[in-house]
Amino acid sequence: MLDSRIVITGLGLTAPNGNSLSEFRQNLLAGVAKIEVLDMRYMGPVPAGVCHFEAKKYQKRKEIRNGTRAGSIGIYCSREALQNCGLDWESFDKSRAGIYFGITEHGNVETENEVFNISKYDYDTRFWSHHHNPRTVANNPAGEVSINLGVTGPHYTIGAACAAGNAGIIQGCQMLRLGEVDFAFAGGISESIQTFGIFAGFKSQGALATHEDPNKASRPFDVGRNGIVVSEGGAVYTLERLVDALARNAPILGEIAGYRINSDAGDAVLPDAVRQTECVRAALSKAGLQPGEIDIVNTHATATPQGDIQECRALREVFTDCPNTYFNNTKSYIGHAMGAAGALELAGNIPAFEDLTVHPTINVDELDEECKLPNLVVGDPVKIEKVDYILNNSFGMLGINSCLIIKRFTD
Repeated sequence: MLDSRIVITGLGLTAPNGNSLSEFRQNLLAGVAKIEVLDMRYMGPVPAGVCHFEAKKYQKRKEIRNGTRAGSIGIYCSREALQNCGLDWESFDKSRAGIYFGITEHGNVETENEVFNISKYDYDTRFWSHHHNPRTVANNPAGEVSINLGVTGPHYTIGAACAAGNAGIIQGCQMLRLGEVDFAFAGGISESIQTFGIFAGFKSQGALATHEDPNKASRPFDVGRNGIVVSEGGAVYTLERLVDALARNAPILGEIAGYRINSDAGDAVLPDAVRQTECVRAALSKAGLQPGEIDIVNTHATATPQGDIQECRALREVFTDCPNTYFNNTKSYIGHAMGAAGALELAGNIPAFEDLTVHPTINVDELDEECKLPNLVVGDPVKIEKVDYILNNSFGMLGINSCLIIKRFTD
């Protein structure tokens, strides 16, 4: 029987406030948000999270031009994770590697851009790019990574709205346990700021954040919160079976302890605290844990009025009388990176296994009474006695919920 213990051996990321785990973590502990103002066509100025990674580090200019922003993010993160994990990639059997990325908006970005381009030529389709089809297929980001790295094992994406980052990691874990691959690139990718449709959609719902200071626009739990800051980003993990990681003396950042994905089966947009509660409890059960054994909970909270309240209701229901469980939020720094959100937010907390520090939630000037949580870390980092388990919530439209639990690795 294959070893069912799956560990994280590498991690590559790009976020609006960091292009490596160390830079990202340093800014989270220092309370540094980096949100910009974009001049979005048809809409004007909007706050957005923009990544500033060096795509040409791993791609030629022509590859960047012919591919997609999501593909470039995936390649950068995957290459960084691979370098981080120390695997001898040249001699590795690439048919035994797989790529599993969670995504949200991919495809409509490129279609919007092409329609806009041909509008300048009286909608003459002779000016439509012949790169359109490979750019817009849903497997594109994973496919671009497959070509760049020479991976001949499976590659595909998981469409799970804003729960997709967690879903990508869960899928990679499951494929390793099934013996389909021996090495997995897993996580979440988002190019969402390239599309006006997402901004316009949230604005039409009254859910697009506004603030005179873009770095204060994302305000989860604050009484003055007024919506989502749309961001791009990515986080890719290299996952391996424990026996394989130990055999090559790989660095181990953490171990997959438990997970759960479920559905509200209700409203397309409004979250359901009951189903979120069930999701968290099922993940705890799979991990064989009691709520009080969780040290850090990274909340999904997007800074929408009802979304934050419903999640806090679910968390208060699960974590009753858990004096050593702490709660934080990462979107307050980077906005909502959609398909990458869960994977990026988990990454921001993983270093707590070593430094025993809970990064704070920022931009909470006045805490909403309905968003009160015990040990909600606001403003300044908090040092705690131990960090053995981190729980990461990530929820999405159409009522998809995901919960992922990572544990400190011990022999």
